[in-house]
Amino acid sequence: MTWKQVFTSSVGKKLVMGLTGISLVLFLIVHAGINACVFADLADPNENGEMFNKAAHFMGSTVLIRIMEIGLFAGIILHIFQGYLLTLENKQKRAVGYAVTYKDGSKWYSRSMGLLGTLILIFLVLHLYHFWVSARFTHEGLAPVTYNGIEMHNMFALMQATFTEWWIIAVYTAGCISLAYHLAHGFQSAFRTLGVHNKRYTAMLTSIGYAYSIIIALAFILMPLSFKLGWIG
Repeated sequence: MTWKQVFTSSVGKKLVMGLTGISLVLFLIVHAGINACVFADLADPNENGEMFNKAAHFMGSTVLIRIMEIGLFAGIILHIFQGYLLTLENKQKRAVGYAVTYKDGSKWYSRSMGLLGTLILIFLVLHLYHFWVSARFTHEGLAPVTYNGIEMHNMFALMQATFTEWWIIAVYTAGCISLAYHLAHGFQSAFRTLGVHNKRYTAMLTSIGYAYSIIIALAFILMPLSFKLGWIG
């Protein structure tokens, strides 16, 4: 398969989707782990987000991670672009578009990856605006905080201030639920595309995918809810 076929053929697009999807799955684990640092506030009410701020500062100030960040954004853009192309191709292959009765036992979310991806994209844009743009460019709503003589952004305080509006929490929750369904299908689909198509392994990957999607979604949903309900901060 040539490089042109990788990006233009149906098989090539699925291969790109699988590879970028797995890389994003790994990124979500790291992201959820960093976010989980906010819950250190539960163990020590005087912690005031120190662990999270230090973790966020490390991620934002380490050169290697900043370089990897470029690759991450490239992967996200490629995943979105190829995903929409595949959705259009699949729609064109159906004589009556989406007005078709499905009798193959497929789940609704496996047939709605384009829609779920769009909802996730809306959530992602809002998320980046609230935190990434503020941290990297505008510094809006960011106050400095110092630990052990090192000054850094108080991202914990920014999150606390952001998650005061129920509509923001509702959008985040909807985005995380969409992400859960997207991952539930995409996890095993990515491995199947890469050749893991044994019946035993497929069942195992499907189960792992369900567990992973639920855990990741809950991890992200709990954070804004915890701030709003006063459990942390």
